[in-house]
Amino acid sequence: MKFLSYPDLQDAIAGLARPTDEHSAGRREKVAAMLAAIRLEGDAAVRRFALQFDGFVSGQLAVTDGEFSAAEQMISPELQTAVRQAYANIRAFHERQRESFQPLETMPGVVCWRESVPIGKVGLYIPGGTAPLFSSVLMLGVPAQIAGCREIVLCTPPQPDGSVHPAILFAASLCGIRQVFRIGGVQAIGAMACGTDSIPAVWKIFGPGNPWVTTAKQLVSLEGVAIDLPAGPSEVCIIADDAANPRFVAADLLSQAEHGPDSQVVLLSDSEKLIRRVEQELAIQLAGLPRRDFAAQALENSTAVLVRDLGEAMAISNLYAPEHLILQVAKPETWAARVTNAGSVFLGAFTPESAGDYASGTNHTLPTGGYARAYAGVSLDSFVKKITFQRIDRRGLGRLAPVIVEMARAEGLEAHARAVELRTKAFDNDTSTSDDE
Repeated sequence: MKFLSYPDLQDAIAGLARPTDEHSAGRREKVAAMLAAIRLEGDAAVRRFALQFDGFVSGQLAVTDGEFSAAEQMISPELQTAVRQAYANIRAFHERQRESFQPLETMPGVVCWRESVPIGKVGLYIPGGTAPLFSSVLMLGVPAQIAGCREIVLCTPPQPDGSVHPAILFAASLCGIRQVFRIGGVQAIGAMACGTDSIPAVWKIFGPGNPWVTTAKQLVSLEGVAIDLPAGPSEVCIIADDAANPRFVAADLLSQAEHGPDSQVVLLSDSEKLIRRVEQELAIQLAGLPRRDFAAQALENSTAVLVRDLGEAMAISNLYAPEHLILQVAKPETWAARVTNAGSVFLGAFTPESAGDYASGTNHTLPTGGYARAYAGVSLDSFVKKITFQRIDRRGLGRLAPVIVEMARAEGLEAHARAVELRTKAFDNDTSTSDDE
């Protein structure tokens, strides 16, 4: 890891700058061309790109009922138990996010309220390249299921033999998802955005992915298909004091670094001794990781910062706006109250970020790249629309009319004013009209 010693705030933020994507312009052009081809050619383009980029395309894009049935038999009872428990925890946490908005009379005769209405058609993208992320099926499928989305489409890259990883299918079954397609990359995003003969079009697309997938999501969002949030390489920031366990800190840093070479991990501490011990632990633990090459490359682009005190560390973190923030400090609840920008926060020595990634109940689909300054992670709200309603009776409109008319004419919108005055004049001329009419 790089090391910064007592930098001022601006130098610290500059030192933690995310790597720039030098290939974004060229990638954007290529992805746009692929999406145009999928829009024009449908399944033919999807199959061509699958063969080109994945080296495989199945004659049957949709997963069959037989494959769903076989999946449960292909994973161990222990993994089944683990996935079921994670499903239960995630469901319990997201169930509590349901809102009940009682109608409000803003003034006599004027009643307003709001209803949560599920998004009818959603698409879930589940990466399957270097690791089959069946945990993401739960993170996206559970809130979609609770919200009541009537059509849920899931796309994921196939394994080398053309099958979909059985744990992905098992998790999908728990979430009530039966429309699963063995297709990945830009072609999956394009198919869900445009619709093909095989793959239904959806109205909102969720899920993480590599830079090509992210670019595809951004481009289709310009054409009327919503996406969950801007998502890039995974990242974690740990704030640790001199009482923190360096083995725990190193393990948490590596848990994010192993995602890929472009992952970013940050350590902020007021103890140089702790930082040095963490560096030693990183070397020890890294040697035993199966994905050590990925993690080692990520660490080369990551930084440890020695700060004067934890208040300074918190100021840096809030400006950096990490996807994951871990507080391995004394009295973490006190410091948690000062968090303003983070995707998800983990308090104390026994709350590893891995818990949120898999099974504590919170969602692991979170904003990266500093977007936590303005975006929240995926939740039940991500799968519903909040539609407002209002009902005004004659008495209410009579009271509200002068306000509307005055404001409308001040904005030069005469038709708005007349739409109200026509009604109030009708009231004056027809005393038999009831308040509800």
